[in-house]
Amino acid sequence: MVLFRFKPVTSGLRNKVKILNNLYKFKHFKKNSKILKFNAGRNNKGVISVRHRGGRLKRKYRYIDFFRNKDDISGIVERIEYDPNRNSNLSLILYSDGERRYIISPKNLFISNIIISGPYSPLKIGNTLHLKNIPLGVKIHCVESTPGNGAVYSRSAGSYCVVISNYFNFVIVMLRSGLLKKLSFMCRATIGEVGNSEHFLIKLGKAGCKRNFGIRPTVRGVAMNPVDHPHGGGEGKSSGGRDPVTPWGKLLKPLKKNV
Repeated sequence: MVLFRFKPVTSGLRNKVKILNNLYKFKHFKKNSKILKFNAGRNNKGVISVRHRGGRLKRKYRYIDFFRNKDDISGIVERIEYDPNRNSNLSLILYSDGERRYIISPKNLFISNIIISGPYSPLKIGNTLHLKNIPLGVKIHCVESTPGNGAVYSRSAGSYCVVISNYFNFVIVMLRSGLLKKLSFMCRATIGEVGNSEHFLIKLGKAGCKRNFGIRPTVRGVAMNPVDHPHGGGEGKSSGGRDPVTPWGKLLKPLKKNV
């Protein structure tokens, strides 16, 4: 992956940063996808329950294999694709029985690599094993919280867990945040860390890119009228004249001051 900084030919390109990669540029695998309905932050009654949403481009959701339950059936990486619904990329796997499935693409997993799932699979990037068969200190991702319920932890770009210790029927796993989790030794996990770790370096450059993601502008309360926000109104520029509150008058949590 290479970071590409645009020349400031226009105002929208002045601070834009893009990642150049060799992802698959054509249509996705249609059998494992569906059109994703977007409700623009509205609940089942059509009332806005989440503000600043709407106007997103049409997306299709890719069904991802978070279970990795095709044991002892090898698969080859056909291609690596972009997923509009998450910050990590996807790998399309063609199994030896002819079935194709999407998985979260690990770092250093390339096209034509072979992966396999199963309790006694080799310790290789992309393979899925039970936690009891993974040595201490190995980086893993797509970790289950309950056996058979699918991956829950470490699914975003650049994230991973580390096996710290194991005893009896449990394994201690440390998340990227430093939090320790006590999991069953029968939970599955995939070897390696999630790819596309440079995702946080992307800069969109202009507000129009953010609108394509379905995020609308946020207006300050002091810039509104009194009918729209408790901080609104006043002569000239004002700071609100009261403790910070929500648009509905609920007091915000005060900031902790360093003593």
